[in-house]
Amino acid sequence: MIRVLDIIFSVIGLALLLPLFVILFVVGYVDTGSPIFSQYRVGKHKRPFRLYKWRTMEKHTETIPSHTVSPDAITKWGAFLRKTKLDELLQLVNVLKGDMSLVGPRPNLPEQHALTDLREKYGIYGVRPGITGQSQIKQINMSTPDALVKNDAEMIASFNIRRYITILFKTVIRKVGGDATADELSKGS
Repeated sequence: MIRVLDIIFSVIGLALLLPLFVILFVVGYVDTGSPIFSQYRVGKHKRPFRLYKWRTMEKHTETIPSHTVSPDAITKWGAFLRKTKLDELLQLVNVLKGDMSLVGPRPNLPEQHALTDLREKYGIYGVRPGITGQSQIKQINMSTPDALVKNDAEMIASFNIRRYITILFKTVIRKVGGDATADELSKGS
């Protein structure tokens, strides 16, 4: 049933957001010359998939975890996208493709070996990763892997449609955190 809701919500979201996506594409093209960013992430059963986002950093920024990126790499337009979480909306394509769910643990980079090992130990890779989840609502990100994995395991253990809807609702009504940069972490974001 969760997969059916993912498909319905992502189709509706993509249809409603199409005019905004056109604007984000044009402004992003002017900002960096390459408005869409993609990188491999670790998905369900540890299968790699290509995650899509609106670009927030300079085009040739190294592919490393967000919490280790220099704040100088983020463009002014990118800072706005990150602050408003608009950069995440393109992941609705990943949800529609079946790579992700709307709700689940945030997908990590393959290079995050310690996090991958922890997630494997706690069974996190048994579910599709999500655009949002319980950890994002609690402002827990990948800079604290132990807390992240334990919280995600707790969410998975008691996951149902009611919790799915609750997390989506809380995401929409609150400022929900993503993966913070080093500068954002030092400021307490």
